[in-house]
Amino acid sequence: MRLYNTLTRKKEEFVPVVEGQVSMYTCGPTVYNYIHVGNARPMVVFDTLRRFFIYRGYDVKYIVNFTDIDDKIITRANEENTTFKEIAERYIEAFLEDAKGLNLLEDKTIHPRATEFIKPMIDFIEKLIEMGAAYNVDGNVYFNVEAAKDYGKLSKKNIEDLISGARVEVSDEKKNPMDFALWKKAKEGEPYWESPWGNGRPGWHIECSVMARTLLGDTIDIHAGGEDLQFPHHENEIAQSETLTGKPFANYWLHNAMLNIDNQKMSKSLGNFLLVKDIREEFDLEVLRFFLLSAHYRTPINFTRDIMKQMENALERLYNGKKNLEYLLDKSVDRPLNHEEDAHLQEIERFKQDFIEAMEDDLNTADAIASMFELIKYTNINLNEETSKILVIRAYEILMELANVLGILYKEDEILEDEILELIEKRTEARKNKDYKLADEIRDKLREKGIILEDTQEGVKWKRI
Repeated sequence: MRLYNTLTRKKEEFVPVVEGQVSMYTCGPTVYNYIHVGNARPMVVFDTLRRFFIYRGYDVKYIVNFTDIDDKIITRANEENTTFKEIAERYIEAFLEDAKGLNLLEDKTIHPRATEFIKPMIDFIEKLIEMGAAYNVDGNVYFNVEAAKDYGKLSKKNIEDLISGARVEVSDEKKNPMDFALWKKAKEGEPYWESPWGNGRPGWHIECSVMARTLLGDTIDIHAGGEDLQFPHHENEIAQSETLTGKPFANYWLHNAMLNIDNQKMSKSLGNFLLVKDIREEFDLEVLRFFLLSAHYRTPINFTRDIMKQMENALERLYNGKKNLEYLLDKSVDRPLNHEEDAHLQEIERFKQDFIEAMEDDLNTADAIASMFELIKYTNINLNEETSKILVIRAYEILMELANVLGILYKEDEILEDEILELIEKRTEARKNKDYKLADEIRDKLREKGIILEDTQEGVKWKRI
């Protein structure tokens, strides 16, 4: 497995800290609102990487945090005259609903909340102060970036460039404009926790460092997120973590590229701020997942409704290939493979290998998906009712293995209502009796119920619209 490491700006062979195990930390949402489609990209991409590691036999410990205390959360709570806890709970629940629609492996995901780690955050900050790497100014504690080794090594900028070119929080309290808050003094009416420096709450950057270290150790394998987090968030995580431990914080830093809406950067000011819950009203979220994997994760991707419809049709082609194999599972012949089928089996196994090679090349999901389409095309052409069941079973197993890695093709056909089944049987009987008028009337009636029939050599097939 080769991964593009943002820290070194090159692809590197993945070597885990502990053989056979992978520790992954993906920056999760600040829970003051519903997640937008841009938030969904790292969630889907790095869930897929996690799935692939599991597929290749690794034991994966995977974390997506919730920032449940933040200025935006406090502002939203004040606007709605409620508590920050109520706001956080509401949008955590909404995130989990979207995660279910996107088929994220939530049962295998650890979701720490920042407010659950206040004590270890205070301990972390105290140690930095003792080392002279942080300082307290009247209840506000700042990290001194000059105490960090190689500050700017992730974003490839030096401190002078960052000071002159970056948007930094202006404060007369800071020794250096790039110093950042580890602990914020409580303002009137804000939630707070007691600390050695007075009542307050943690800064944003300290949260991920502490949660990752507490749950995964001093050095983790992979830290991931959107490319917009490289600076200052991930840069500051590295600075405070590596200053404290003297060890690498993460061996591999992975960042996905941004997502545009109709060829424009998504922003509230442009009115193109698209929430996942809104997409769900128009498209199944499996289509959104498929779309987000259709391009390489380090390539910018453009969301349009036309493209989503194309993705919907493409996903349907994969489902039709799956249904065809399921049909052949029942109809194919129970006998050993012949010489020709041996060759087919080798070709089908090759598609699987192509898929694996694509995924091992820095998670190239676009090429991996292309391998799945080649597999479907090949089985549609070469497998039929006379094919050995052994070959059909293996083709189906491979398709579903690969689909599970990408988190797609997991939906089963719904059982038709008795009335619809009866109508299909009546139409079939009418066609046998050459009563085409009745057959057409039944077809039209089924269409009204959202069922489209397709007459094929294998019999009548149906799908919902």
